[in-house]
Amino acid sequence: MIKRIETELADAIRAHDELRRDTLRLMLASLRSAEKKLLRPLSDDEELLVLQHERKRRVEAAEAFRAGDRPERAAREEAELKILEEYMPPPLSQEELEEIVDKAVAAVGATNVRDLGRVMADVMPQVSGRADGSLVSQLVREALA
Repeated sequence: MIKRIETELADAIRAHDELRRDTLRLMLASLRSAEKKLLRPLSDDEELLVLQHERKRRVEAAEAFRAGDRPERAAREEAELKILEEYMPPPLSQEELEEIVDKAVAAVGATNVRDLGRVMADVMPQVSGRADGSLVSQLVREALA
């Protein structure tokens, strides 16, 4: 993924696309920072986790700017988010997510909310990068209630 981002960054620089250039630079910096922390190249799953973190930061920043009556900054964060999501796998639909949760509940043999952790441990690797953890947690709680 880093090679792809580097190539597209060069294209954005040549095209004088400032928004894309800046967004790709931030993504690349985050990925390289994670590599330095681990002292090795990132696996595909680790790259995805870094990008998920960046996506979450953009969403939270956009919400904060809207709450602070800064719609122009919120719009920029959302534009960066769209660029970032080009590198993410497509999100799961609500129905697909509910199906995965139902299968995990059955596989684990969960019967009540105390089994939440076991079900989450089964579901999260399956939906990594394709669903928000808080949404998954909410669906698991509903399934166990």
